[in-house]
Amino acid sequence: MYDFVIIGGGLAGLMNAIILGKAGFKVVLLEKNTYPFHRVCGEYVSNETLPLLKGLLGIDPFAWGAVSISRLQLTSLTGRSLELPLQSGGFGISRYLLDAKLAVIAATNGVEIVERCLVERIERVGEHKFTTTNIKGQHWNSRWVIAAYGKRSNIDKQLNRHFFTRRSPYVGVKYHIKIKHNQDLIALHNFEQGYCGISRIEEDKCCLCYLVARKQLRKHGTIAQLEAKILHENPFLKEIFSQAEILYDSPKVISEISFAPKTLVEDGILMCGDAAGMIAPLCGNGMAMAIHGGALLAHLLLQCEAGTISRKELYRQYQSQWQRLFATRLWAGRQIQRFFGAPVLTEMLISGFRIVPAAASWLIRQTHGKPIDYFG
Repeated sequence: MYDFVIIGGGLAGLMNAIILGKAGFKVVLLEKNTYPFHRVCGEYVSNETLPLLKGLLGIDPFAWGAVSISRLQLTSLTGRSLELPLQSGGFGISRYLLDAKLAVIAATNGVEIVERCLVERIERVGEHKFTTTNIKGQHWNSRWVIAAYGKRSNIDKQLNRHFFTRRSPYVGVKYHIKIKHNQDLIALHNFEQGYCGISRIEEDKCCLCYLVARKQLRKHGTIAQLEAKILHENPFLKEIFSQAEILYDSPKVISEISFAPKTLVEDGILMCGDAAGMIAPLCGNGMAMAIHGGALLAHLLLQCEAGTISRKELYRQYQSQWQRLFATRLWAGRQIQRFFGAPVLTEMLISGFRIVPAAASWLIRQTHGKPIDYFG
C-alpha cells in the first residue's frame, strides 16, 4: 500500500514525487519510458521557476549547463523580423537532461521509480483507495493517485474525459541541432499553418521544435517533404535547415496535441501537468507550468495529510488556485495561436508590434508568471 502513486515521470510528476518523498511519504512513480529520453518540447523555461528549483530542491539548472535567454525574435513567412526583450527572461535546457537529473533526486529521496511501465487503468476501490494497473497486469494500491502522464493517454479514454474523442489538428516535430545561434535568443519562425521555435540548450546545442497542421503533413506525405515545401518558404528556416547539423537519426514526432480545457479532478484522481491543461507551445511555458503545477499540488497534499484541509477542500483549492495561476496564460496562448501560421495575420501582428511595442510586452507578460515559493 502506497501513500501516492504518480503516473508519469515528466516535470509535474517528478516535482510531486520529490516534494512528497522528501516529506517521508511512500511514493511510487510509474514511467512508460527509461531515463534519459527525449520528449517533443520547446525546452524553454521561464525564470519564474528558479525560486522553486533553487530554494526548494536545492538545484541550479545553470550548473547543469542551462543557457540564459532574454530576447525573443518573431519572423513572418516573407522574412520580416522583429526582436523584443523578454522582461522576466528564461533559460534553455533539454528534457533529456533535466528529467533524468530530477529522477535521480526523486530516487535519493526515497521515491520508487518503475520504468517501462505503461499504465492501463485506474480503479477507485474505496472512498480513499485506488488500484493502478499496467498493461502487464501489475498493480499498485494507494491512498492517492496523481495523473501526470502528459497530453493524452488511454486513461483519458477510460475516464471518459471530454476532449479525448476530438481529433487534434496538430502535429509536433522536434530536433536537436548544432548551428550558430545567438545564445540569449529564442526565435519563433512562422510558415503556412505552423510555426517553429529555436533556442539554445546545454552543450552548445539548439532545440528546434515546430507545430504544424496535420493536413499539411498528409498533403506532403513525409516530414522531409513537408519541411522542403512549406518550412523552407520562410527564409530564416531555409537557412537554418541548410546549415544545421541534425543530431537525431530521425525527428521526434507527436500527434493528438489538445489545447482544450481539461478538468483537474476526475473521481478523486488528481490531474497535473499537461494532463490538467496545455498551453500553446509558442508561449514556451509548458515546462514552467508543469513545475509550478506540481509544486502547487504537492503543497496542498501536504496540508491535507497534516489535517489542515480536508480532501474536499483540497479539490476546491487546487482547482481555484490552478485557475488563478494559469487561466490567463492559457487564454493568452489560445489568442496568440490564432495569428501564427496564418501569413496575413502574422504580418499584421508583426507590423502592429512594431508600431505599439508596449502591446507586445503586455502579451508576453500574460504568458509568463511570477516567482512563487509555495514552501517559503
